[in-house]
Amino acid sequence: MAAVTSMEPIPETVEAFNELEPAYDEGDLLAYFTQLAGDAREIVPDLVGVSIAGFDHGLTFTLVATDEDVAVLDAVQYVGGGPCVEAAHTDQVMELQPDALDEERWRLFAEGTAARAVRSTLTLPVLSDGRVAGTVNLYAASRRAFVEHHEELAAIFGAWAAGAVANADLSFTTRKEAEQAPQRLANQNIVDLATGIVAAQLGVDPPTALARLQDAASRAGVSLLHLARDIVTARERKDQDSD
Repeated sequence: MAAVTSMEPIPETVEAFNELEPAYDEGDLLAYFTQLAGDAREIVPDLVGVSIAGFDHGLTFTLVATDEDVAVLDAVQYVGGGPCVEAAHTDQVMELQPDALDEERWRLFAEGTAARAVRSTLTLPVLSDGRVAGTVNLYAASRRAFVEHHEELAAIFGAWAAGAVANADLSFTTRKEAEQAPQRLANQNIVDLATGIVAAQLGVDPPTALARLQDAASRAGVSLLHLARDIVTARERKDQDSD
């Protein structure tokens, strides 16, 4: 089979992986996901985007094709609303009703806001211990790109082919989610720092410290992130004053 154009991560995905890599021992995760996306494009040559979303940490990573033909993805409209991957977000594996796989039902809702380069999508749930742990979302430039390829694509990503949902995200909303990944990681780092500070001060373990932070934020009517920032800032000022 002739070589096809590679898939490359959007800048925010590169930034997010640079933050994540030190915490993993499995090697270069970004290279691994890039390879998976490339394997998928061998099966679907007009694949223009792949987003991998994990529910545990609320992070999404996106890769896009590098052809000039799909440069219009940069102008994609992020319009809210619509069914968007609802069938893949349930905690338990459920038998999908026939109309859940009706491509026209999804298409009629989203066609008006679709990116010009996206004409069909496929959402595949990823299972862990019988629960949906995340999704793989694929985007193609032709309407029938994924027909008869569900099993092959699911095998590449370790996903559940029987739970596939077609055309749930024609407006490519997962790319917007991926753009937010670096900020979400930064926010989580602040919460982790504050948790460590509280754990050290109170002589408790991190889960207990986090629970106390959450309870304190709730009682004060502020967000956990707001409280965490205040604690980290106070510690930084204290350290500066002691220098």
